[in-house]
Amino acid sequence: MKKIFSSLPFRLLVGVVAGIIAGQLAGMESAGAAGTAVMNVVVTVRFILSELINFCVPLIIIGFIAPSITRLGRSASRMLGVALFCAYTSSLLAALLSMAAGYGIIPHLSIVSEVEGLKELPEIVFQLEIPEIMSVMSALVLSVLLGLACTWTKAGTMTNLLEEFQKIVLEIVTRVVIPLLPVFIGFTFCALSYEGTITKQLPVFIQVVLIVIVGHYLWMAVLYIAAGIYSKSNPLNVVKNYGPAYITAIGTMSSAATLAVALRCAKKSTPPLRDDMVDFGIPLFANIHLCGSVLTEVFFVMTVSKILYGNLPSPGTMVLFCVLLGVFAIGAPGVPGGTVMASLGLITGVLGFDGTGTALMLTIFALQDSFGTACNITGDGALTLILSGYAKKHKIEEQNLKIEL
Repeated sequence: MKKIFSSLPFRLLVGVVAGIIAGQLAGMESAGAAGTAVMNVVVTVRFILSELINFCVPLIIIGFIAPSITRLGRSASRMLGVALFCAYTSSLLAALLSMAAGYGIIPHLSIVSEVEGLKELPEIVFQLEIPEIMSVMSALVLSVLLGLACTWTKAGTMTNLLEEFQKIVLEIVTRVVIPLLPVFIGFTFCALSYEGTITKQLPVFIQVVLIVIVGHYLWMAVLYIAAGIYSKSNPLNVVKNYGPAYITAIGTMSSAATLAVALRCAKKSTPPLRDDMVDFGIPLFANIHLCGSVLTEVFFVMTVSKILYGNLPSPGTMVLFCVLLGVFAIGAPGVPGGTVMASLGLITGVLGFDGTGTALMLTIFALQDSFGTACNITGDGALTLILSGYAKKHKIEEQNLKIEL
């Protein structure tokens, strides 16, 4: 029993429930000035924790991807190509599945497009900004180039330095990031509960998002079944460990912010996952594999088109949108709303949305962003299983530095 209470999933769930209850109490009229004062503290602490967690993300990316590439040696370039192919294929097929569902379901829906009356959150009292040392995409590119260059030049000193840096980052993740996540998630849900997102937006949430969530689970099932068949392993041995990552993704709405927990879950899945593939694949896929967000965006742009313009985009236009969206998703930042923000040019250029359509798209997308992120993160485990199977089939030697998270 003690082990259950101290486990990460339990602490995350406690954070969610406590946050919702605290937000409801602070939002009651009887709470008055005291409720506002509490929310001042909540939004301030949440902002600081968010800044601290986001600051650690580039360090985690560099600390895991670069050393993993150096350990792969001459196979690094090939494994990177396989990872990119898997991520794009997953996003593209998820988008096409969503498109097919949209043509079959959306014409039969009656969707409310406007939700008003949300309570405004108090302003942040103390805005302590902690800028990242570099952007997430810069860290990703640096990690790949640094790892490949060390492999090409056989730079022993730099390779050893990267190994030491990984150990340092692991301590930061274990002692700082993971202990703070339940608090951060609790404060996030407290803010959502206070402003009324969880109550006043519930009708819209139920009508549209439930359909998308079903799509998420269907696609995750497809990914894990395919990964299990390809790798000749039981995918349930991976899925059963992903609960904490799924819950964290719902709370943070960010693939990047969930990276530390995703690594811990994947480490518990070895075998069938290979340790070197986990160190390489999980941080990489957290930034380039956004299948859940892509699936959601495709369904929602079709929904918004029907609401505002009275019809669905043509099949040819939607296929073009899906193909390009898969490319944009690889470069999208793993932050809340990153996919839809990166693809605004496609929404306006390919689909012809005006300012109203874009604003409505951003609003509806935000309602489910947490579930799309959870699908992204959980799907990364399936792709890492495929990488493990590929390495095994092609007899790529395991470069194993046993790391416990």
